[in-house]
Amino acid sequence: MLRTLIAAGLEPDIVAGTSIGAVAGGCYVTGKLDGLQEFATTLTRRRLFGFLDFNFGGSGLLTGQKLSARLETHLNGIAIEDMERPFVAVATELGTGHEIWLKKGDLVTALKASFALPGIFRPMQINGRWLIDGALVNPIPVSVCRALGARIVIAVNLNNDLFGKGSVIHDQEALAEPPLPATETEPPQGNGRAAVHLLHRQIFGGKGAPGMSAVMIDAINITQDRIARSRLAGDPPDITVNPKVGGIGLFDFHRAKGAIAAGAKATEAQLEEIRTAVRALAA
Repeated sequence: MLRTLIAAGLEPDIVAGTSIGAVAGGCYVTGKLDGLQEFATTLTRRRLFGFLDFNFGGSGLLTGQKLSARLETHLNGIAIEDMERPFVAVATELGTGHEIWLKKGDLVTALKASFALPGIFRPMQINGRWLIDGALVNPIPVSVCRALGARIVIAVNLNNDLFGKGSVIHDQEALAEPPLPATETEPPQGNGRAAVHLLHRQIFGGKGAPGMSAVMIDAINITQDRIARSRLAGDPPDITVNPKVGGIGLFDFHRAKGAIAAGAKATEAQLEEIRTAVRALAA
């Protein structure tokens, strides 16, 4: 989306992002989109699994240290307030549910707080507050851009085709649950490879059953979708870009090329509307 806007001569002056949107926005503001795209498009499922550093004694399934190290390779030592364009990463305060706008301090720390998915990544402590993923309170931060003085707001909604038609199903007949296979009820035997296979199955799922992460992320996505609808209804953007990425899951980073293409296609479809809005503002 950002590359398509830049190629069309439409460079955003103010950027606000939540979760992965904060990462993309932070890389744009610092001129690091090339590094982000190179990293994403060279990932395979095997390489991705290598970045999953399991945390057996904390408040998240992953420590996130390997991903943090990769971010720090490109963004280390950058303070948000020193960047050329205003930037805000949105996070949620654990316990209170307060919406936190991170617009000062270390950029990498702010990004880690904004994408700290509950149960997946451990929370980040900033100024004595424990912060988690901002998608729980403001998944599409139009309000942040307005507060920073944006006159035309372009929103990117990644959930537009996930839950397009909500409904209530009455009197659904419950079926007997099949017994769990022994591989899911007994601890792994043998060497460490068996434990790795078990963790892999817990995260990605297997034999048609959703993995642990899939259950958590679907729950978050449902919540995020409902919150986004409510927030957008109360404070709608001027233009909304709706990439068709509903079939791409949390750990499908190996499908980055398809996601990038979907973002470009959706943005191209909105370019004329964006140009019309800019012309009207300049008139």
